[in-house]
Amino acid sequence: MLFNTYVFIFAFWPISVGIYFLLNRLRYVTAAKLSLVVASLFFYSWWNISYLPLIIGSIGFNYIVGRLLQAAVHGVQKKGILRSPKSILIIGLVGNILLLGYYKYSDFFLSNLSDITGHTFPLLHLVLPLGISFFTFTQIAYLVDAYRGKTREYNLMSYILFVTFYPHLIAGPILHHSEMMPQFDRLRNKHWNWNNAAKGVCIFVIGLFKKVVIADTFAQYANDGFLSAHQFIDTWVATLSYTLQLYFDFSGYTDMAIGAALLFNIVLPQNFNSPYKALNIQDFWRRWHMTLSRFLRDYIYIPLGGNRRGEFIAMRNIIITFLIGGLWHGAGWTFILWGFLHGAGQAVHRMWMKVGKPMPKWLAWLITFLFINIAWVFFRADNVPQAFRLLKGMAGLNGFDMGSIKALAPAGLFILIILPIVLFASNSSERVTAFRPTKKKALFMAAIFVVSLLYFNRITEFLYFNF
Repeated sequence: MLFNTYVFIFAFWPISVGIYFLLNRLRYVTAAKLSLVVASLFFYSWWNISYLPLIIGSIGFNYIVGRLLQAAVHGVQKKGILRSPKSILIIGLVGNILLLGYYKYSDFFLSNLSDITGHTFPLLHLVLPLGISFFTFTQIAYLVDAYRGKTREYNLMSYILFVTFYPHLIAGPILHHSEMMPQFDRLRNKHWNWNNAAKGVCIFVIGLFKKVVIADTFAQYANDGFLSAHQFIDTWVATLSYTLQLYFDFSGYTDMAIGAALLFNIVLPQNFNSPYKALNIQDFWRRWHMTLSRFLRDYIYIPLGGNRRGEFIAMRNIIITFLIGGLWHGAGWTFILWGFLHGAGQAVHRMWMKVGKPMPKWLAWLITFLFINIAWVFFRADNVPQAFRLLKGMAGLNGFDMGSIKALAPAGLFILIILPIVLFASNSSERVTAFRPTKKKALFMAAIFVVSLLYFNRITEFLYFNF
């Protein structure tokens, strides 16, 4: 079920909110939590009910492993391999990685094995279960935290709700148990809160507008450009269109997820903080997909050794971390190259901070933004040759077709209008933090909501659903 559909906005979301608070008002607290679990599983099943057993099986496996870890860490388990927290953690990690690897990387592995050996291995053509990358990483984080003794016991219903809570289920944010589970049991969160409801609706509408009006308009220009652009002007229009499409698509989803959760008095973590305002690549990753950056840092980079063993090892660890981050996004060499570019960019930034002179802010921003835009080419391209076609065009190696300016004028104008807003305006999180309900704001929100509904004739999935 998409957030940007009539069935979600006018039926599923208000009904699930109404049932939840009605049951809490009647003091059926457990039933209220159960209703939210059922609603979340229904939300997931809407796409393809055949994958419901998959997510339930994953949840059951990780819940059991988590309980075993807690028992082993606190010395309750006395016998066999289950006495060792490290052995239990390895079992849990291997189970999650195998699940993710089978569905997401099997065909990539078989295709490359065929290329290497010359023998044709039949592909499995598996349909990627929605949200598998997100709910798998969420549960890996839970197991590692249990191994570190940072979790406490939760009942099965609370754990299921932590994993499946529908606002974040399909495309994040990637959550920690410690920031979510206590919220579901907090007594004041079980009562309707008009302030949270107003904020939630506000940020949801902003996210909806970002997605259906801005991101999906840029999508038309980006799709056409990546398909055929090859000269200087059309390639830059294509890549800048995708840079802005991806930002408004994913930040729009995150806004809608945060807004939907706020109606339940649940606060999801911030995932974007004006990333295209970054003055270096490290700053970009502190602002872009912040919960993924946190996961990569806490559960990959630091366990690899972080920066504790010298600069060379630190740069190696950065590159490995971002290679894994690239592969997490998709099974393809373009994603691996994208991850490598960002890892190498971070390494170069570290070296520059050691020996280089501070740059003027405008130059630091320009270099960072151009690097990000170039790297997005690999992220979006269907294959490596397509990516290099775009990059050659951006470098002017395929010529300058001035005759294309008129045809590209609408796209170029839209870029010139939207890019300054991205760079200079307050972001949606800042606006909601300072939000105070007024009639004027209510009318403005109603206006952009109506405008968004007018664009429902071209409903598209969110880009991160593919990851």
